[in-house]
Amino acid sequence: MFLAMDLSIQNIEFCKGVGAKRADILRKELGVKSALDMLYQFPYKYIDRSRFYFIHEIDDEDTYVQIIGHITEWHTIGTGATARLSATFTDGRHTIELVWFKGIKYLKLERNVQYLLFGKPSRFNHQYNFVHPELTPMAKVKPEMTQGLEPYYNTSEGMKRAGLNSKAIRNITAELMPLLRQNGVRETLGIDLIEQQHLMPLSEALANIHFPKDYIAMQKARERLKFEELFYIQLQILRQMKRREQNEGFRMPIVGKAFHEQYNSLPFPLTNAQKRVLRDIQTDLKSGKQMNRLLQGDVGSGKTIVALLTALLAVDNGYQACIMAPTEILANQHYETITQLLGTLDVNCQLLTGSTTTKQRQPLHEQLRNGEIDILIGTHALIEKDVQFANLGLCIIDEQHRFGVAQRAKLWEKNVRPPHVLVMTATPIPRTLAMTVYGDLHVSIIDELPPGRKPVHTLHYNIERRTTINQFITQQIDLGRQVYVVYPLIQENEKLDLQDLQNGYNRLCESFPNYRISMVHGQMRAKDKDEQMQRFAKGETQILVATTVIEVGVNVPNASVMIIENAERFGLSQLHQLRGRVGRGAEQSYCLLLTKFEISKDTRKRMDIMVATNDGFRIAEADLQLRGPGDLEGTQQSGLPFELHIASLTHDGQILEIARQAALSILDADPLLDEMHNRIYKQRLDLLRQTVVNWGEIS
Repeated sequence: MFLAMDLSIQNIEFCKGVGAKRADILRKELGVKSALDMLYQFPYKYIDRSRFYFIHEIDDEDTYVQIIGHITEWHTIGTGATARLSATFTDGRHTIELVWFKGIKYLKLERNVQYLLFGKPSRFNHQYNFVHPELTPMAKVKPEMTQGLEPYYNTSEGMKRAGLNSKAIRNITAELMPLLRQNGVRETLGIDLIEQQHLMPLSEALANIHFPKDYIAMQKARERLKFEELFYIQLQILRQMKRREQNEGFRMPIVGKAFHEQYNSLPFPLTNAQKRVLRDIQTDLKSGKQMNRLLQGDVGSGKTIVALLTALLAVDNGYQACIMAPTEILANQHYETITQLLGTLDVNCQLLTGSTTTKQRQPLHEQLRNGEIDILIGTHALIEKDVQFANLGLCIIDEQHRFGVAQRAKLWEKNVRPPHVLVMTATPIPRTLAMTVYGDLHVSIIDELPPGRKPVHTLHYNIERRTTINQFITQQIDLGRQVYVVYPLIQENEKLDLQDLQNGYNRLCESFPNYRISMVHGQMRAKDKDEQMQRFAKGETQILVATTVIEVGVNVPNASVMIIENAERFGLSQLHQLRGRVGRGAEQSYCLLLTKFEISKDTRKRMDIMVATNDGFRIAEADLQLRGPGDLEGTQQSGLPFELHIASLTHDGQILEIARQAALSILDADPLLDEMHNRIYKQRLDLLRQTVVNWGEIS
């Protein structure tokens, strides 16, 4: 008789259908060592094998169907490696084409035999067909093949070579079901929480996630397992947040001369949103606890001025501040903007980037150590060992998703006590992502654009409308405006992309011989790139042809047109960032998205969303829906505390909120999880954290 823990200690090698070779592959590919590990390899989909279709009912390319019928004819098309077998299948009413490109010689088709056809329909020449379907003579169809929900599992190529396809995984898992039903597994949630949230017990959930009794049982199993994943993520995040709130921070109670002089000399009034954020920051700085705040603000919302005023609060209290940007272009932009705003104010602001010469660095390093520099703006150069501050009290990190966690950690070593931290992003973060990736930070949002800003008018054209587009460019330049033309630069296709850029530049030079045109891309020397950008910023050129190096970069209020070539190759967030390069002046600005005539459904959706709204948060939510969190910038670097196996940040926002509230309720009553009924959570967290890098106090 097995004990309740047996599945967790039973070596997968000794489970039926596995053996030493397969066990080694399961360990390498999936991290599966025990029988319990195997049960946590969840199906990614189910196919209802109890339903049979007629051919005329097919209307979805994403659904697997099964049809009973027979083959009327078949023939081979082509020869050699390009040969394919085409067959006509009928259900007695209608016909559909079946196609095989591989294994033709092994197929034995018969006319007067009734088959069970199983597969996913696809469309070719506006008609449905099946490519490589399963054909089983009805006489050989086992009852279990057409009953209930059939689970399907993800497998790698290495697993398939060892015979570990989805069917094999299903069979191995099925062999574990009697053990699971007999002995169960140790519960990972408290009984009170299970009852409170009306959750399925873990043993029952694991059985029904693999071989559900029905659709309702499968859904309840998924809800239980999703809740558990998201609950422990939130418990870890909120526990870290509560610990961090106990960290002593530099107390900065003074709102002094530098802040007041800067505030009163601003050439524009702050928005209510900016004022609200500054109040949040002031409260943090006065508290005596370390500030860890995330500032979200759409492109052009005025984060830079908030960053400057925050830095001046640190300076007024006798501390140094640093502002770290991901690129030299952006660091230079911040430096120019901030020094211009500071004017004659008695604040020493300096710039440190990779381009700063050794000769320039030596006195700068010395001034920094002596405390003569108040604000240091820079790139990754700020984290170098020889950059030492006299008294660093505040770190501001811009476009923080572009920095790795370890890089940011090095800033924390610049003082004996961790400085206050303000991280900023112009990429609006969907709520579910904010509660996970950034769930341990306090969040402030600038959700208001400065007065006088007009929303950018966005249009979608196919490239065949080139004449119309050129006429529009001419019209705008004649009105005294400037134009960006952006091309994609994807690493895998770098040569082709640069060729496209060059061709585009040549075409524009031919189309607009009377205008001055400059070109910028990442392969240019930094000096040449900056020179071309500065020419555009000064109005010496009317058109700037560029790759996405201008996504973060020069601020040119006179530039009123953004043309994005091959827009289908950009994600929504990137399109929105690029669009934010215009619309910075008082004049109406435009963004033209150019694509091929034939585009996919997803591309069509992206273009429609861009045309419909300028709201960065709506766009971020749509991006999450279309692409999932794995593709969003920064999720990988910032990292979730634990890996998601079944829950989705895209679709499980409601479960996430419930899980967060449940975790918060437990921690409010018992922050250390020391009470007897909460030990289960502490033990589980310790187990989960064994495989996770702990970066400590890192935002």
